[in-house]
Amino acid sequence: MEFKKLAEERYSCRKFTDKKVDKELVEQIIETALKAPTAVNTQPFKIFVIDSCEAKENIRKVTNFTFGADTILLVGYKKDTGWTRTYDKRNFSDVDASIIATHIMLQIYDLGLATTWVGHFNVNLLKEFYPVMNDYEMIALFPIGYADTNSDAGRPSAYHFKKKSKEELVEVL
Repeated sequence: MEFKKLAEERYSCRKFTDKKVDKELVEQIIETALKAPTAVNTQPFKIFVIDSCEAKENIRKVTNFTFGADTILLVGYKKDTGWTRTYDKRNFSDVDASIIATHIMLQIYDLGLATTWVGHFNVNLLKEFYPVMNDYEMIALFPIGYADTNSDAGRPSAYHFKKKSKEELVEVL
């Protein structure tokens, strides 16, 4: 798909059909994420794939925002393992993880699937279930599936079309 069209058409989907996502598609999403750039290629992120029945049950305990998806990815980053700007000591691990997460979100849509970037989840409880996440700052959860376009929640919300003007968002210096 042409990138501009992808950027214009992608939206946050909040209801999925029961159709399962093929593991090959999930693998393709992950492969695309792994190709995303990070500062000085430090790759301070981790992608967690929620696959087992137990993991899916646990995710539903840490958030109400899985929207019926059977396939879920989580993205986190390790603090201070990414590149640090020398001028002000600003570490870019969070930016790198956000770049990875954005690649995930866009690849999902490009494959004919749907998702939404979920930031509303109980990180402390998540880490109780999965101590392997303790060293990571968890930034995003992606429920993945096929949009239920027969439902308002499966189509773009009114917020999707509400945009500030270019003049408000861009300043030429």
